[in-house]
Amino acid sequence: MGISLLLISSMTGEEGFCAPVVKAQLRWIVLGWGIFFSCAWFDYRKLRSWGPFLYLAMLLLLLGLFITEPIQHVHRWYRIPYLANVQPSEQAKIILIIALGLFLERQGSRVSTLRSGFLMGLLVLPPFVAILKEPDLGTALVLLPVAWIMGYAAGVHRTLLRISALLGVLVSVFLGLLFVGILSHEEMRPFCTRFLKDYQYERLSPNTYHHKAAKIAFAIGGLNGVGWNESQFSKEKWLPYAHTDSVFAAFGEEFGLIGAAFLLFLFYALIYVSFQVAKVARDPFGRFLAIGLSSYLAIHVVINCAMMCALLPITGVPLILITYGGSSLLTTMATLGLLQSIYSRRFMF
Repeated sequence: MGISLLLISSMTGEEGFCAPVVKAQLRWIVLGWGIFFSCAWFDYRKLRSWGPFLYLAMLLLLLGLFITEPIQHVHRWYRIPYLANVQPSEQAKIILIIALGLFLERQGSRVSTLRSGFLMGLLVLPPFVAILKEPDLGTALVLLPVAWIMGYAAGVHRTLLRISALLGVLVSVFLGLLFVGILSHEEMRPFCTRFLKDYQYERLSPNTYHHKAAKIAFAIGGLNGVGWNESQFSKEKWLPYAHTDSVFAAFGEEFGLIGAAFLLFLFYALIYVSFQVAKVARDPFGRFLAIGLSSYLAIHVVINCAMMCALLPITGVPLILITYGGSSLLTTMATLGLLQSIYSRRFMF
């Protein structure tokens, strides 16, 4: 969070720490810590009875977006007067993890059956489709690997897992070949536009201005970086969304490869400790919940960094705790708070 404030203040020009976005982020951080301690104090086992109601509320909120006025031409936020815009898809990630954890626990020994696998897919499908239609491809795609990892840990039907994993690997390999230039973006257009619209396929281009700008920012940073508050490329808005979607590239310009490696190490440590919570959880629900929440953290870091390194299409997935904005920060702090709740109650039965 300290790195986030340093970077956002640097990207806002001469105002520095007095900039409105820095003050706004500081308010979100204070609120986030409040949410963290509240979730850590809360007994996560009570979520067993709340799970179905939270899932239903999540679906109603996601569907309700389509009867409200769009913001920036998309249906992603609820506008709350005098406060801020709220993005329910961020909270939907945690609620889906809670619902899946409850489902997997209740299935017990039946979890390996084909029926359980399909039922789990039916739980994921409604929020996935609703978020995809907002449209918010990045958030929707986060749900799939989280659900897969939870299913794998629980022992869901292996054939279903293999088929879904194979599809995921094929898509990843195709994107990898496309983005490293082995496959030509233009030559693949006639095939891909059979099931993708032109504007959707354009997002798969490895040569977008955003991707090029991110690579230039890293190149300028070099090994040691240009120094805090000394960047020109990112600061002068040549790098789009330098304090939001492109915050990792902006960080790379100012602190270089060494700084980026240090930041990734911090994320690795946080995610490693989070997965350790699953090992000490005393009940299946706590274990599945910890695995899902830890996966949520890891996938956000991997996807955002891969986007900025021009290995994946840019879809707006935030870099947890660093990217400017309240929805992602509060959701991440709630995630960490629930993990703390599970860890704190490891000796309680």
